[in-house]
Amino acid sequence: MTIRFPQVSATNLERKHLTMPQDFEGQANILLIAFQQWQQGEVNTWIPTVQQLEADHPGLRYYELPTIRPLNRLVRAFINSGMRAGIPDRLARARTITLYLDKKTFREALQLKDEKHIYVLLIDKKGHVLWRERGVFTADKGDALQTQLAQLLAEANE
Repeated sequence: MTIRFPQVSATNLERKHLTMPQDFEGQANILLIAFQQWQQGEVNTWIPTVQQLEADHPGLRYYELPTIRPLNRLVRAFINSGMRAGIPDRLARARTITLYLDKKTFREALQLKDEKHIYVLLIDKKGHVLWRERGVFTADKGDALQTQLAQLLAEANE
């Protein structure tokens, strides 16, 4: 059974409304999904690699998806404002999309077993999950991602 990124609507930190997965811009997209604020440290271990992969492969985009339970509009505005203020780079704000949703339902749709670590997903343009990993970056995880990405992009170019 193919796992597909569920359709969700959210706003990036540049205040652009998006519906995913169709608004992900790449032929291939790497998603860095965090569930707790402290997990930004785990996300940051992946950033150099995904930035390099994006630079090397024009069809690739990466996104950070902080995932938070549903909150009222005022609290969401406060959280987004704080995150926006902490990210001076406009491109980084554009690729950061905060998801306010039922985390359990979201995790179940993607078959993510818990919220103890981040998840890194590689999805195609249609939202099919082609590869996944959990936790901090390691060289082995990076190699596995590069292998899967190369295969996806080769198939897309055929």
